[in-house]
Amino acid sequence: MTGTSTAAPRVLVVEDEYLIRMLLEDMLDELGYGVAAAVGTISEARKIAADGEFSAAILDVNLNGEFIYPLADVVASRGVPFVFVTGYSADGIEPRFARVPVLQNQVLSLRVISNGRRRRLPSG
Repeated sequence: MTGTSTAAPRVLVVEDEYLIRMLLEDMLDELGYGVAAAVGTISEARKIAADGEFSAAILDVNLNGEFIYPLADVVASRGVPFVFVTGYSADGIEPRFARVPVLQNQVLSLRVISNGRRRRLPSG
């Protein structure tokens, strides 16, 4: 008997805020996705974006004052789908990426707060 297994799609997460990055990893896991890598700087993400194994990417628009667009170009050139995460309005996205979906950090931040309330450590 020959078994076939399909691996969960793996996602590259590039987000400089540690709690948001952790939340994205948890959400992806809950949805049945694997995390190919979760990094917080463009320099960490550059090599992974160029030749890493991933099926999709979540890219924070502004990483410590540095815009993600050059990295988004690399991901797009590979034909890998991606979304942006930003604390700013979607109107601030460069026009050439107007068709890329945008997730708002504020929504993710609310989930971090609600998860923190559910996962409180016992006191004492």
